[in-house]
Amino acid sequence: MSDHYDAVVLGAGPGGRHCARRLARAGRRVAVVERELVGGECPFWACIPSKALLRPVEAREQTRRVAGIGAVDLRWGQVAEYRDYMTSGLDDAKKAQSLRDAGVDVVRGQGRIAGPGRVAVGGAELATRAIVVATGTDSAVPPLAGLDEVPYWTNREATALEEVPASAVVLGGGPVGVELGQMLHRFGARVTLVEAAERLLAREDPSAGDLLGELLAEEGIGVRTGTHAEAVRHEGGATRVRLDSGDEVAGAVLVVAVGRRPRTEGIGLEEVGVEPGPEGIEIDERCRAGKGVWAVGDVTGVAPFTHVASYQGRIAAADILGHDARADYSAVPRVVFSDPEVAAVGLTPAQAAERGIEVAATTIGLDRLDRTETYGRGLRGSFGVVADRAREVLVGAWAVGPLASEWIHTPALAVKAQVPLAVLRDTMAQFPSFSEATLTALGELDA
Repeated sequence: MSDHYDAVVLGAGPGGRHCARRLARAGRRVAVVERELVGGECPFWACIPSKALLRPVEAREQTRRVAGIGAVDLRWGQVAEYRDYMTSGLDDAKKAQSLRDAGVDVVRGQGRIAGPGRVAVGGAELATRAIVVATGTDSAVPPLAGLDEVPYWTNREATALEEVPASAVVLGGGPVGVELGQMLHRFGARVTLVEAAERLLAREDPSAGDLLGELLAEEGIGVRTGTHAEAVRHEGGATRVRLDSGDEVAGAVLVVAVGRRPRTEGIGLEEVGVEPGPEGIEIDERCRAGKGVWAVGDVTGVAPFTHVASYQGRIAAADILGHDARADYSAVPRVVFSDPEVAAVGLTPAQAAERGIEVAATTIGLDRLDRTETYGRGLRGSFGVVADRAREVLVGAWAVGPLASEWIHTPALAVKAQVPLAVLRDTMAQFPSFSEATLTALGELDA
């Protein structure tokens, strides 16, 4: 294996792999250094196993809403077996071989930047023209009294569980906490969600978080918002969490899902003059972090999504190859794969107003769409759009409803391309479909 490369990528998650593949395809000599599993967090402990676990209970819930379907059995053993199939049993051999087949050298071990154009791995040193940092993030652990003395799960333990616990307390009402909490509840655990903010999904439009909180509570999940966990202790076979309200909640397991922290320590950033902040490595629109150094993916703190990491991998590769590529994050889709799904893109009305945009916004209920009742009884959901009055374009949208992850992409494209509202109003949506929500909401905006 050569020790001189055109590019060395630290981390084989989505961003690192996309960057490495594109450089190799352009004829560059590339190495990827990975200390754990090729593929990163997403395929083994995050996006893929969580969605594989959420889908069976979602399908069972759908049968309760659709006319003429009887009771459906849920077989945990088969679900866990399929989850293990989806994660390849935590075996990354095929992903590593796929990189090698693309012409990328895979170097196993802990990589560290040893200086400009130098990456140390074990006892070897790789020389390179370009260093790409794609080290990702770890689960954030809050400074909670007693937490270092009790067992707890992060997303890794929760998505790899072998048996469903009788009960669980989930700290964090963001996307990860909501998904894991609903998954555990629907498999039979008694779940309490604890969120410090006044509503779930605090970074999204308040209407989305409020509606989701109502729906989860109606389903039987304990939703405790606007309250902080102050201390934890393990007693009587359960973990007990004291809240700042003075109340106490308990569960057989404690799930910590309060966010992520960038993996920036111990990788030698100081050797190339890169000083990361609390959110991660600061990059410019070309994903440059410093001279001869690029950064992509969650470690940048731009947006913690696999699709953003892959996008940044493309941008960094193009820049390394000398092309004029600049990242645009104005239309990043954001989805929580709860039931119903929550999807969003662009700005909320409050965020738009903070930027000085003259906002026009409206929200409709999914009961306005014929597709909703054909999909099943008792469905509740909503869709909202945010427009710039002066420019007459969409700057944001959000949805709570079935398959929202799919039909948010019409608004996403409209935000990205700054499609005039007049053009959007003159389009046709398939009848009956949830995509009709965009036209219906624009009609309300006109009114």
